[in-house]
Amino acid sequence: MSERAMQEPTLLVLTALADAPRHGYAIAQEVKAMTGGRVVLRTGALYGALDRLLAEGLIDVAREEVVDGRARRIFTLSPSGRERLAVEAERLAATAREATRRLSDTRPSAAAT
Repeated sequence: MSERAMQEPTLLVLTALADAPRHGYAIAQEVKAMTGGRVVLRTGALYGALDRLLAEGLIDVAREEVVDGRARRIFTLSPSGRERLAVEAERLAATAREATRRLSDTRPSAAAT
């Protein structure tokens, strides 16, 4: 069974959690850093994605803490999230390898003749 490709925000959020648990703002900052500022997750979109990923079992709440009187949830990648991210990373790598192979192929394509 082949799973559908991940949307970029989902991929980026899971990637941001792959090496360390993070709270929402830290996830947003990590995504911004990973993409060189190309992707800036708005608060509503980020927390909507986190709620969806929690419901899908791809992330877990590692802990909750209170900072400056406000509750903060720290999220972590779940085992199934780690597995799903690994599958997606391999799918993307395979696509990139094929694109690179085709770009380096100096023979004219059949469509060009």
